[in-house]
Amino acid sequence: MLLRRRITLSINVLILLFGSIIMLAPLAWSLSTSLKEKKNVFDLPPKWIPNPATFANYKGVWAEAPILHGFLNSATIVVFVLTIGLFVSTMAAYAFAKVDFPFKETIFMCLLGTMMIPYSVMMIPQFIGFSKLDWVDTLLPLIVPGLFGNIVVVFFLRQFMQGSIPTELIEAAKLDGSGFIRTFMQIALPIAKPAIAAQAALGFMGIWNDFLGPLIYLHTPEKQTIQVMIASLQSMYISNSDYPLIMSASVIAMVPVILVFFFCQKYFVESLAISGLKG
Repeated sequence: MLLRRRITLSINVLILLFGSIIMLAPLAWSLSTSLKEKKNVFDLPPKWIPNPATFANYKGVWAEAPILHGFLNSATIVVFVLTIGLFVSTMAAYAFAKVDFPFKETIFMCLLGTMMIPYSVMMIPQFIGFSKLDWVDTLLPLIVPGLFGNIVVVFFLRQFMQGSIPTELIEAAKLDGSGFIRTFMQIALPIAKPAIAAQAALGFMGIWNDFLGPLIYLHTPEKQTIQVMIASLQSMYISNSDYPLIMSASVIAMVPVILVFFFCQKYFVESLAISGLKG
């Protein structure tokens, strides 16, 4: 029995190791290419370790494109949408999970139905509406809709709160005279912290990597986000075969996402562990 467990564990470790290599290979190749000289990109056989390695491509990116503006614009969108939008989504999830009000299930089903509407259907009406508000070529079309929450986040946090926040705890808070806001802030938020952090990390990745929205609404180069700037670099330098410069910009754009997932990974595991508890 012990031998069988060790064999099973070894097989699982090998499978995870193989999957990790497959997932990390594109990142490693991007980093390797960003450190190569242009003439060495297509060397055969391919070299994973650049020889010679150069950081000139990273200096060239900062000189050739307004990367700093792209970072600031993307960070501005992320900060507003994640701080306000995530708070609104969390409050809505708590209301749908633990507060009784008329037509709660009907309203929730209608909100879920909006998830089935593809963005391509809403894209033109939204653009016309924002154009009439004179918001085109500003960050407002990318920030304001996100301030009202995200139904996907509401759905997942509602499911988490239904299984992780005891109803008896909410009733005890009401008996002690605690209102909706106080109960939400002092009971629901601390318990749901792992799930909120996990959704914040996923939301950060979605907002930071968003390409279509900024491409539609932002026209001035200094107002574009980091992903649109990378696409602009591709159109400028792809014919020149300057792949190291493009890869350098891609690696720079990936750094914040990697850091966020590195610091939030424990919350992913914790949210899964808490949601699996019974009783």
